[in-house]
Amino acid sequence: MTTLALLTTALLFGGMVLYSFGFAAFLFTALPAETAGPTIRRAFPHFYLFVIAGAGLSAAFLAPADPISAAIMATIALSTIPTRQILMPAINAATDAGDKRRFGMLHALSVVITLIHIVAAAYVLHRFIG
Repeated sequence: MTTLALLTTALLFGGMVLYSFGFAAFLFTALPAETAGPTIRRAFPHFYLFVIAGAGLSAAFLAPADPISAAIMATIALSTIPTRQILMPAINAATDAGDKRRFGMLHALSVVITLIHIVAAAYVLHRFIG
């Protein structure tokens, strides 16, 4: 069970880092903005499902051995639901309306949430060596 918890948490951490700092950045440097924007918009729902599922599995695997880490991972999973269901559509609506100010604020919030999730998953990984 501990091995599954470690692997699931590491996969989640790596996936979040790769998506946030690799894939998204790559799209906007490799594709024209009019193609990159809609592509990233289509990818984000899948990213959030990956985070929800990965963090939820990790929480389940961690629960017997490390309730604190399990709670952290469950918090990541649960906080991603409103991010996906409420914040992401609001970001898309601001983009569609051409409201750059609102888009900037909402996008910044989504970035902060993702960074908090990455740091929290890193902390859980650190607990494995502690």
